[in-house]
Amino acid sequence: MLAPLLDEFLIHLRHERGQADHTQRTYKHALDQFVAWAETRKVAHWRDVQFADLMAYLEFQRNRPQKDAKSDGAAEPVAAPKLSAATLYLHVAALRSFFRFAEQEGFVTKNPTENLTLPRRWKTLPKSLSEEEIGRLLQPPTEASPANLCTHAILEVAYASGLRLAELRGLRLEQLHLEAGFLSVIGKGNKQRVVPMGTKAQAALHRYLTSGRPALVKPRSPSNVFLTGRGTAFAHVTMWKRITDHVRAAGVEKHVTPHMLRHSFATHLMEHGADLRVIQELLGHASINTTEIYTHVAGERLQEVHRQFHPRA
Repeated sequence: MLAPLLDEFLIHLRHERGQADHTQRTYKHALDQFVAWAETRKVAHWRDVQFADLMAYLEFQRNRPQKDAKSDGAAEPVAAPKLSAATLYLHVAALRSFFRFAEQEGFVTKNPTENLTLPRRWKTLPKSLSEEEIGRLLQPPTEASPANLCTHAILEVAYASGLRLAELRGLRLEQLHLEAGFLSVIGKGNKQRVVPMGTKAQAALHRYLTSGRPALVKPRSPSNVFLTGRGTAFAHVTMWKRITDHVRAAGVEKHVTPHMLRHSFATHLMEHGADLRVIQELLGHASINTTEIYTHVAGERLQEVHRQFHPRA
C-alpha cells in the first residue's frame, strides 16, 4: 500500500520542516494523484517506483486537461487547456520532497527522483497592477464601518509590505510594531523576516485597530490582526473574496488575485530602482532566482514606456 506513508510524510512536513499549511495541502493533493495513478499500474510499494514510472506519470499529467470544459450553449465539451508548467513544477517538487524523506527514513533504498529536474516554473510573467490602479484600489473608505476599515488595512498592508495571503491571514497583534514602522512576519518554513511599512499603511492599520477591530472582537476571538464580522480569523477563501469584492467595487477591471498585490509591490520597487537583493529579502524568497523574474517584468514595462514616448521608437 502506498497511501499510509503519506500521512507520516505530512507529519514530517508539519513538525520537522515547519512547512505552511498551504504547502502541506498542495503536496498532499499532488501525491494523492500520484498514488491513484501508480495503483492503476499495479505499483504496490514505494521501493518499486522507478525513474521511468515518474517520467510516465509526468507525461500523463502533462497531457491531462485541467478540467472538462463546455462552450457556451454547446452540448459537446470543448478542448480544455493542459496543465501549466507551474502545476507540473508542484508535482515534481512534491515527489522530490517525499522521496528525500522516504530515503532518509529507510523506506526506500534508492531515491528515484535524483535525476528528476524541475520544469521551468514561469512561462508567463507575473501580472501586476499599475500605480494608477493601486491608487484607486487603496482609496480610504467613505463609510468607516469595521468591515470597510479592515478591508482597507488588509489592502494597504498587502501592497506596502508584499505579504503573502497566508501571512496576512496569520498576522498577529504581537507582530505589529507600528511606532517603529515595521512588521515581523512568519513566512514559509517558519522563517521570520522584518518588513517595513509605509506611512499610509501605518495610518490605515492604526485607524482599523482603534475604530474597527474593537467592534469585531468577540469573547473567543484570536489575536489575529484581521478579523471577520464574526470575530474569527479569516479563512483563505474568505479573505480572497473580501479582496476581490473590493476590487470590483473600486472599478478596477482586471481580474485581480491577492497575490497580484505582492507582485505589484515587487514590480513597483524594481521600477523605482530598488536593489534585487533587497526585494528578495522583503519578499522572503529563499533563492534570488525566484526574485529575478521581476527584472523581466520591469524591463518589459520600461520598453513599453520607451515605445510609447520616445520620438524614434
